[in-house]
Amino acid sequence: MKLAIDGMGGDNAPKAIVEGVLLALEDFPNLEVQLYGKQQEMQPFLKEHARLEVIHCEEVVEAEDDPARAVRRKKDSSMTKILEAVTDLRADACLSAGNTGALMAGGLFKVGRIEGIARPALATTLPTIDGQGFLMLDLGANADAKPENIVQYAIMGYIYAKKVRGIDNPRVGLLNIGTEDKKGNELTKQAFTLLKEADINFIGNVESRDLLDNVADVVVTDGFTGNMVLKTIEGTAGAMMSMLKEAFMASAKTKIGAVLMKTELKKLKGKLDYSEHGGAALFGLKAPVIKAHGSSNARAIYSAIRQASIMAEHNVTKDIAETIAQSQEQ
Repeated sequence: MKLAIDGMGGDNAPKAIVEGVLLALEDFPNLEVQLYGKQQEMQPFLKEHARLEVIHCEEVVEAEDDPARAVRRKKDSSMTKILEAVTDLRADACLSAGNTGALMAGGLFKVGRIEGIARPALATTLPTIDGQGFLMLDLGANADAKPENIVQYAIMGYIYAKKVRGIDNPRVGLLNIGTEDKKGNELTKQAFTLLKEADINFIGNVESRDLLDNVADVVVTDGFTGNMVLKTIEGTAGAMMSMLKEAFMASAKTKIGAVLMKTELKKLKGKLDYSEHGGAALFGLKAPVIKAHGSSNARAIYSAIRQASIMAEHNVTKDIAETIAQSQEQ
């Protein structure tokens, strides 16, 4: 399994990226990594490894760069090079924690869409109270969507949940303002009708208040709504942990309680941290492209590498392409 990884992307690069790569190489014996980036900046954190190839790049796509311009002009950047690696079949999947817009633009321009996919979708696994998590898409690859786009999101999410997450018959829900069949705007009403006819386990409409209760294994929506839900969950989780910390630091008595509950609090933080499930995948491209969170630490990079490896190993992209082709024939 060969992965091309951007060593310069993200807030904590290159240290967190290199450390995450080394952790993954220790745990996954069938993994080979091509690490792209500025050699002199990565060198302090590197260790010799038989399955690690370091490729020097002079340029870096910065967070503030214009996405499309960066991909076109920074031809010797670590992000551009990992996309070229999967395009040229020198790697099975690629991963970056860098500029999200640039990675999406590069994925479209260089890797290309699966035939029949109108719009790729950004998807990630979000936490649930029971620890199982659920896959949600689109999380912002496209602000607008048509009903047929949402059906394709559902098919891609269903295949991913089955292949990568190991769920036998994933439950697919449509995010809506109510659970009744006739609820919603024109987009959700039309999407609901099409989803009922799709060859997936569609369970109907689901509400945002129930998402963390494991109401569905896959939840689909347009990118505008999905991005707001993602950021709301992320912000709420962060606020909850801050409030808990403040409460436990309020007095000597509560500080003792914090010491006694240290293990449980760590578990709670882990449950709320969606980076533990991996990165966000760009579904609908001809090869797996994974976007790790910009603030990823080594452990989050490790999780994203595991996710990319499983996607490549189980031929998720090929299954999506074949299923989409079959659905169009019908």
